Amino acid sequence: MKKTAGSMITYSRPDGKDVQGYIAKPKKLEGAPAIVVIQEWWGLNDQIRGVADRYAEAGYVALVPDLFRGKSTVEEAEASHLLGELDFADAATQDIRGAVQYLKQQSARVGVTGYCMGGALTLLALCNVPEVSAGVVWYGFPPLEYIDPSKITAPLIAHWATQDEFFTADVVDQLEGKLKDGKVDFEFHRYLAHHAFANEDAVGPGRIPRTQFDPVWSQQAWDRTLTFFGRTLWEPLGTK
Repeated sequence: MKKTAGSMITYSRPDGKDVQGYIAKPKKLEGAPAIVVIQEWWGLNDQIRGVADRYAEAGYVALVPDLFRGKSTVEEAEASHLLGELDFADAATQDIRGAVQYLKQQSARVGVTGYCMGGALTLLALCNVPEVSAGVVWYGFPPLEYIDPSKITAPLIAHWATQDEFFTADVVDQLEGKLKDGKVDFEFHRYLAHHAFANEDAVGPGRIPRTQFDPVWSQQAWDRTLTFFGRTLWEPLGTK
């Protein structure tokens, strides 16, 4: 893992509490859109910092909220424990919304994206954070009853693995139907891959079974993501 290029900052939630986050900035800051990047259940680690750095290299301001308050792990059992302790509603409506509002001070448009647990939180943010301009979900969703399509006004795309044993294809189909019925502006992309196919740390025996990085599908999903954010975040306000 290469050395990350950003820095830690502190921002305020809507309720006034402070949260730390990792921020990476592009070379050209003026006029740059912004993206909130939401971690997997491993915490704010070098891998997710690297994702933020890649967005910065593509021209975006990228902010990763520290949802676990400084805790991170490489062990599945501890990650599951950290996940279980997280208040998802609070994370979406406070930590993530605060990050969006912080970025809105400098960027006209702010997107949200997340992986696994972060994908689930991206969907919750789209339902609960009206300031979001676009969302990209990577192989993760919350219980479907927590998703209210009538509250999703921003366009979104989502990347799914057909061999995912954590977020299975049949429930992805149910989610797709729910969003269609709610007339949400969305696209689903499915890949012949396993869970965490875009996480370059999920290689070999891995930290957890049933995950596998796939460089080909990962690159295609990344390209689609940049095309989508290019269309939804870079357009001048007032057009279309």
